Amino acid sequence: MAPQRWRAPAKVNLTLHVRGRRADGYHELSSLVAFAGACDWLEFEPGFPLSLDVRGPTAASVGPIESNLVLAAANALVARAPGLRLGKFRLFKALPAAAGLGGGSSDAAAALRALAHANALADDDPRLLDAARAVGADVPVCLFPRARRMEGMGERLGRPLALAPTPAVLVNPRVETPTPRIFAGLGLAPGQSHRREAEADGSRDLFAAILAGRNDLQASATAFAPVIGETIARLDECAGARLTRMSGSGATCFAIFHDRRAAVEAAARLRRERPDWWIRATLLR
Repeated sequence: MAPQRWRAPAKVNLTLHVRGRRADGYHELSSLVAFAGACDWLEFEPGFPLSLDVRGPTAASVGPIESNLVLAAANALVARAPGLRLGKFRLFKALPAAAGLGGGSSDAAAALRALAHANALADDDPRLLDAARAVGADVPVCLFPRARRMEGMGERLGRPLALAPTPAVLVNPRVETPTPRIFAGLGLAPGQSHRREAEADGSRDLFAAILAGRNDLQASATAFAPVIGETIARLDECAGARLTRMSGSGATCFAIFHDRRAAVEAAARLRRERPDWWIRATLLR
């Protein structure tokens, strides 16, 4: 079988509500997510021992190969489906790491899709979702990337939502915001609840639900890395921006635009102003 390429799109948290902190210390979340045209690419060539090669403009930031989530996903699926045909993975990293875009989780999900295809596993094979949950909280929602709500630690997924292709600009100011530190900034004790106001589910007016939402981690992340505030402010100044917000625990921020031309022009302007930042015009789905 010839090598095949699989997209690993950036995951964008359009909203991220923290409902509280569980007794075991983990936080309960509710988030509307979408996926971007901006992506990593994963190539898989079956019929070889399991291996991974990482290249691309952000490859240096991914850390040791042996702990990469692509290999973790492959091993998790093998543990649940012994005898799988394995092979060589080649990952082209274009998304920034530790950026609130779920890049590593999306790479892992692409590896699961590649292995499923090579081994004729059905999309609804429960071993795929079980392996995804074992690898990381964001991997299940990335397994079949469609706009939807994710809840809990990411293990509870809503049905796909009808989000029309939405022009956006993603901006990462090249700072890291450690997820545990950002959650700690909320100051929630184990067993303590957070804001619990009713959330629109997006079933009738998805964009209204996005506008009415928020990212509960944005203030904590901005206190840790003030450049996030600058990023939001610069996006707010862009002509045609309808909404600006941070994704995940940061530091990537996004703006949604009225049309694609406005998004492309905004990205070009921001690149001129801050050539040291990672900036992409894209479509969210």
